[in-house]
Amino acid sequence: MVNNTITIQHTITETYKGVYEADTTKTDSSYAVVPLPDMIKTELKKRKEKQLQYRLLQPNDFIDSGYVCSMTDGSRIKPNYVTQHFKILLHKHNLPVIRFHDLRHSSANYLKYLKFDLKDIQVWLRHSDIQTTMNIYVNLDMEARTEIANKLNEKFSQFAI
Repeated sequence: MVNNTITIQHTITETYKGVYEADTTKTDSSYAVVPLPDMIKTELKKRKEKQLQYRLLQPNDFIDSGYVCSMTDGSRIKPNYVTQHFKILLHKHNLPVIRFHDLRHSSANYLKYLKFDLKDIQVWLRHSDIQTTMNIYVNLDMEARTEIANKLNEKFSQFAI
């Protein structure tokens, strides 16, 4: 965390052959310096504090992986851990089952609802092409469609016979 930002520059991928780490990202636009909201900064600081406690409890067995979000022994969380435990979290709270990745779609649509323009949403999601943002991530919700229908009705009603 530098100047209330976080830099996305490292990827970890898990395949059937094993776990791969790289100091690169999927695309150039995936590499980013992102503003860090205060609530996320607070949670990361809590995680770091908890990690220090774990280190004190198991000084001989603690693994310093260099990651803030780690297992209780300090080792790196496996790439699929969050996805797998997301399903458990949804089930525990009787929420509809969605893929963890679907949160990106929800985020895009919520940003659209908040009236951010598509270019801003593209940059926030780090898409290299705005077509990806428009065609895959941003869907018009019923409220937006109703607003369009009302505006069309307003414009065309002046021509009604």
